[in-house]
Amino acid sequence: MTLYHWDHPQSLEDEYGGFLSPQIVEDFRDFSRVCFEEFGDKVKMWTTINEPYVITVAGYDTGNKAVGRCSKWVNSKCQGGDSGTEPYIASHHLLLAHAAAVQEFRKCNKTQDGQIGIVLSPLWFEPYDSASPADNEAVKRALATELDWHLDPVIHGDYPEMMKKLAGNRLPSFTPEQSKMLKNSSDFIGINYYTARYVAHIPQADPARPRFVTDHQLQWRVTNHSNHQFGPGEDRGILQSHPEGLRKVLNYIKDKYNNPIVYIKENGINDYDDGTKSREEILNDTFRISYHEDHLQQLQKAIIEDGCDVRGYYVWSLLDNFEWEHGYSTRFGVYYVDYDNDLTRIPKDSVNWFKQFLDVKNKEIWDVSHKERYNKTFDDVESFEASVGSILYLMTNNISRREEEERDQCAFGNLNDQSGLLLESYNSFGFLENVW
Repeated sequence: MTLYHWDHPQSLEDEYGGFLSPQIVEDFRDFSRVCFEEFGDKVKMWTTINEPYVITVAGYDTGNKAVGRCSKWVNSKCQGGDSGTEPYIASHHLLLAHAAAVQEFRKCNKTQDGQIGIVLSPLWFEPYDSASPADNEAVKRALATELDWHLDPVIHGDYPEMMKKLAGNRLPSFTPEQSKMLKNSSDFIGINYYTARYVAHIPQADPARPRFVTDHQLQWRVTNHSNHQFGPGEDRGILQSHPEGLRKVLNYIKDKYNNPIVYIKENGINDYDDGTKSREEILNDTFRISYHEDHLQQLQKAIIEDGCDVRGYYVWSLLDNFEWEHGYSTRFGVYYVDYDNDLTRIPKDSVNWFKQFLDVKNKEIWDVSHKERYNKTFDDVESFEASVGSILYLMTNNISRREEEERDQCAFGNLNDQSGLLLESYNSFGFLENVW
C-alpha cells in the first residue's frame, strides 16, 4: 500500500503550503500511524512516498504536475512558486515525512512482520557523446539527481556531496536528529523503471534565474550525437524501450549501496490513443509483449549473473487509466478499458502472454536442477520461457544468487509467502494497480 502518491489534502495546501512547510511532517506521521493501526495486520508491504523526484521537479520546478508550482518565467500557467528553491524544500520535507512514517511503522505492533520502503523513478542515462568527458560527467550528475538525491538520505542519513555542491545553500540540511531518523529508514528500495535518455552537458544557466533543472548543467535528449535512439516506442507514445537500462540501474544500486533489497514496483509501456485507432489495433499489443519479455530477460541477468537482490516485479498497469496530464489519451494497461461503454474491460494480447509466462508449474521448469541452471548464463538456457522458473524461484524465496550458492540446496517447492510473489494466485509477479 502506498501512503502518498501525490494526493495530499487540498486543505493542507491551503493552510500551510503542503510539502513546502515542515508542519506536514508531523501531519504525515499522524496519518501514517492511523493507516498502520487500521490496516497493519492486513497489509504487509508499505510504500511511504511514490517518486519523490517527480513530485518535486514536475510539481515545483516545471509545474506540469500537481501541485503546479514554478517560477512564472518557467511556465506562465503556474499560479506561484520558485523553481530555484521550492523543489529542494519540498523534497526535504518529503524525506522527513518518509522517515517519520517509518518510525511509526516500526513502533506499531500490527506491522512487525511487514516491510516499508520508498519508491524512486530512475531513468538510465548514457552520454550524448560518449567521447566527450563533459557528457560523461553529466551522466554522473544525472544519476545523482535521479537516484542519489533520495537514496543517500534514506541509507546514509545525508545528501550526496554532489547535490550539496550543485545546489549550494538552496539545499536544506538535516539536523543530527533528522539524519539519525533517516539513516537506514527503508527496508527495501522500490524502483519504477520505464526508459532511458541521453545526457548532454550544458553551460551554467543565468545565475539570476536559478532552477532545479538547470542547476545540474545537463540536458536530456532522445537521440545521441549520431542521431541514434535507445529503442522503439517514441512514435507510439512517450516512452522508448531500453531494457538494458533496467539491468544497469539495478547494478548501480547494488554497487553503490551495498546491494539492498529491491522491488521493481512499476515497469510498463504506453500506447498513444488519439481516438483514431480501432479497438482491435489497441488489443493487438505485441509491442508491450516485447517490452516486458525484453525487460524480464534483463532482470534475470541482473539477478542470476550480477547478483542483484531483486525480490519482486510489478507491471504498470493492470488497466488503462487516467494518466495525469495525459488523461485518457495514453494506455498502459494490459486490459483495455472502454471509456465509452460502461468501462468494459477486455484483455489485450499481452494478458495471454503473461498467463503463459506465469505457468510456472510446468514440469519442465520446476524439475530443473538449480545447479545446472546457475552454471549457465541466460544465453545458454534453451528458451526464456523455460528459464522463468529461476527468476521466480530467486525472488519468491527472497534470496540472491550469492546466497543460494552458499546454501547449496534445492528448494523450488518452498514458496515464501512474505516475498510478495504469491505464485498460486499469480498476484504479485504481474500487475500493480495504484490503490491511492
